[in-house]
Amino acid sequence: MTDDQIAALEALSSSELRQRWTEVTGSVVPKVSPRLLRLALAWELQARAHGGLSRETTRELDQRSRGHTRTARPSAGMRLAREWQGRLHVVTVGEDQVVRWDGREWRSLSEVARAITGTRWSGPAFFGLKKKVAA
Repeated sequence: MTDDQIAALEALSSSELRQRWTEVTGSVVPKVSPRLLRLALAWELQARAHGGLSRETTRELDQRSRGHTRTARPSAGMRLAREWQGRLHVVTVGEDQVVRWDGREWRSLSEVARAITGTRWSGPAFFGLKKKVAA
């Protein structure tokens, strides 16, 4: 179905493309050429059919576009250490990408950071994986 929808974009006029954009995205039509709008519509249709970008990819693209910080992804076998209120906390990331700390398994570094501090922290920032980009 998506291939047919994408192929049909070629036959649409500029006004039909703008109308289709609003139908598909529900947002304001960007001020771009009809050619570029066709490409953007094709991407939107494919993203809806196949799931789009992952949350990690979206976050990384957003960070790169703003140019403020870069977050390294924790990799399998990584050990992260952080001292908090006089106690050393060591977290390991397993081959299965499960975060282990204090004899338990956690879904994310942020959950561990929250458990350690009692407040909402970015896990990557807490464990030093989020770095400011030099100007």
